[in-house]
Amino acid sequence: MTMERTDIAFEVNDAAVSVSVPPVRRLSQVLRDELRLTGTKVGCDAGDCGACTVLVDGNPVCACLVPAALVSGASVTTVEGLANGRLSALQASFLEHGAAQCGICTPGLLVAATALLQRNPTPSEAETQDALGGVLC
Repeated sequence: MTMERTDIAFEVNDAAVSVSVPPVRRLSQVLRDELRLTGTKVGCDAGDCGACTVLVDGNPVCACLVPAALVSGASVTTVEGLANGRLSALQASFLEHGAAQCGICTPGLLVAATALLQRNPTPSEAETQDALGGVLC
């Protein structure tokens, strides 16, 4: 029995990609298994921990909840796409202030914080807590 596959084309970290995957395949699985972008961590696989947070068209989402077919034509940014060969200012700040901890939540925190700062370069403490509250550490 042959499993049905869906062809999807989208952009990841400013690069065009296309993959053929089962329709039930989650974005987190495609990123990690098909595209080898292992910076996106999967902690709970249920959308509870936020470790798999990526940006889809600039909006933070839990990649473990998103069927990959839904990102067809979209732009996806993973933690690997936040910097180009050098640490971003946010990544450098995480490093400088010891915010990396064990590393499982760090990619999700970086992506969620990036989304916040793109929307509001000077967020309040409450806005920061709200934006990062979906990523458990």
